[in-house]
Amino acid sequence: MAKVLVAALALVLTDLVFVYVLDLLGSRWRGEVRSLDGGADLLRQWTEAVLRCSLLCSLFYWSDVRGPLMKRWILAHCFLPPVYETGRLTVFGSWPLEKFAMWLVGSVAAALGCLFWETLFAESNGESSSKEKKQRARVLFMRVIHLYKPDYLFLIGASGFLALAVLCEMFIPLYTGKLIDILQTEYSWNEFLSTIILMTCCSFGSSFSAGCRGGLFLCAIGSFICRVKHQLFGCLLKQEIGFFETIKTGDITSRLSTDTNLMARAVALNVNVLLRTMIKTMGMLYLMFSLSWKLTVLTLLETPLTGLLQNIYDTHYQRLSKKVQDSIARANDAAGEAVSGIRTVKSFNAKQSEKCRYDERLMDTHNIKTQRDTVRAVYLLVRRLTELGVKVAVLYYGRLFVTYGQMTTGNLVSFILYHSDLGDSIRTLIYIFGDMLNSVGAAGKVFEYLDRKPEVSTDGTLEPEELKGHVSFQNITFSYPTRPDRNVLEDFSLELKPGKMTALVGISGGGKSTCVSLLQRFYQPQQGKILLDGQPLQNYQHKYLHSNLVAVGQEPVLFAGTIRDNIAYGLPDCSLKRIEEAARKANAHEFICQLQKGYDTDVGERGSLLGSSQKQRIAIARALIREPQVILLDEITSFLDPKSEQTVQRALANCPNQTLLVIAHRLKTIEKADQIIVIDQGVIVEQGSHQELMEKEGHYYKLKEKLFTENNTNS
Repeated sequence: MAKVLVAALALVLTDLVFVYVLDLLGSRWRGEVRSLDGGADLLRQWTEAVLRCSLLCSLFYWSDVRGPLMKRWILAHCFLPPVYETGRLTVFGSWPLEKFAMWLVGSVAAALGCLFWETLFAESNGESSSKEKKQRARVLFMRVIHLYKPDYLFLIGASGFLALAVLCEMFIPLYTGKLIDILQTEYSWNEFLSTIILMTCCSFGSSFSAGCRGGLFLCAIGSFICRVKHQLFGCLLKQEIGFFETIKTGDITSRLSTDTNLMARAVALNVNVLLRTMIKTMGMLYLMFSLSWKLTVLTLLETPLTGLLQNIYDTHYQRLSKKVQDSIARANDAAGEAVSGIRTVKSFNAKQSEKCRYDERLMDTHNIKTQRDTVRAVYLLVRRLTELGVKVAVLYYGRLFVTYGQMTTGNLVSFILYHSDLGDSIRTLIYIFGDMLNSVGAAGKVFEYLDRKPEVSTDGTLEPEELKGHVSFQNITFSYPTRPDRNVLEDFSLELKPGKMTALVGISGGGKSTCVSLLQRFYQPQQGKILLDGQPLQNYQHKYLHSNLVAVGQEPVLFAGTIRDNIAYGLPDCSLKRIEEAARKANAHEFICQLQKGYDTDVGERGSLLGSSQKQRIAIARALIREPQVILLDEITSFLDPKSEQTVQRALANCPNQTLLVIAHRLKTIEKADQIIVIDQGVIVEQGSHQELMEKEGHYYKLKEKLFTENNTNS
């Protein structure tokens, strides 16, 4: 930093000496040109600026200090005075300004401007990443436009009405000024009437076209949101179970509800505003130049200031907006967890802790929103002060021009009306690019899910006419995505034969339920493979596999709807006869008929209107109706009474050719298995029939004494 300051001081002193020398050498010539117009003196200033810039750049490149700040300062320091003088002479005529005062004002302005720029937009290693972000934003924007392809007719029609509305709107201030001039001069009824008629036509045309434009854009947005939500939901359903274990529910619902709407805005609303503002700005500039080009140049001085303020505002506002979105997603996630687990919350009397946790998330969101709104308030204040300064200048010099006869009062009124709209249009034009990037950022999150390929492939095509149901685990090693450092199964091998019942036993966490999840293709093992009739599971067509391999868990999930819908879930053309037959096999038909509406009874959200035993029997019926070749039962008898358990076991016994894998803690269920597999820490420690394992008095014998005795007694 010290080197930079020393180098800057040296350059300033060198430049001051050089300016003084040039002033001495050019004193005679400057004395001659003083009698001439300001153009010759302006030419001298530009010549001096070029010479000074060349000298300082040479010294800069010879020095050891290099950096973008010094380069910007040299250019601004040398060329700011002649640029300012050129604009001043062009607009307001020749005002004398002392040489040293000009140099000092230019130096201070250049230094402050460069320091301001360096503080806010410092060039660093992030420059390339910024370019990559902009390139990515453009790519995402084009992808959003491509998704709008089915709605192109709406967008084209809306754009046509938009252009017509803007053109009609632009002429209203012009005719307003003409009316004022007509009333100030000798009154002409015909001219007055024609102007009123033209104003009326323009107003009606603008209103009608604006209404049609808004309606067509809203139609396009509605169609787009519905289509993208459908695609996103379909992509989410294709993901593997591990994806939903690592992604929070609040994030997913936020993408479906909030970000899809922002995507729609990225093109429809923002392009609407962008086109309207661009057409209106170009038209107003043309009309303003025709009214007074000097006042127009003065007005345009506001543009760079507005652009700089908007750039600063967009940078901070977008960063805080992203934080707000993430914070809202966390709050939604906390609320979703509490609502979905309301039974657990109430049973453990954790209402206050859940309320505090949700309040913390809400307060975090509130604080970030406060920061964002503060940034916006400061931006609006500075912007309004800038507007006010330019408006005062326009009114002051406009009065002078009217006094000296350079424009009429009506023209000044028209110009002021255009100036008010022009400022809003330019600010909108600058703002809309930042808002489009913000909206495209939300689109990036949606495309992240749309482009994601599930780690568990569902591209299999194998659909044999006959499936025996022979399952083979071959050297499986597996760990869950949330715990990649802990292997749940280690070099695990197991064979399930058709027509045989296999029972998995062991303490909790040993890997029993993991075997069921792997058979259902919820996860992909890191090593080894699972074969079904000699073919890897991933080779089978997804729908075919899950039609022939079904599972029933300990806590089955029912969906809001009728009992009929839940039993026939995934089978849209299933007859009531098949539904009743499956319910009888699961010993559910009797209690269903006792309900007031029978099979048309609503089960409530997640089956909340039914008891645990009733839900489990409906889930078993949902599995049996498919007549699968492989049945996976994970603790299904835990909530069943002895009668229902016997009925279910008889129903399973009536399927002698099916492959049956059972996880249970009831001895009556396990002892009937053809083979019993004892699993501990993901490894098979014993296997055989109930009688064989009891005679060994090993792990199974100890488990029987520890786990099964109490359950057997309760049965």
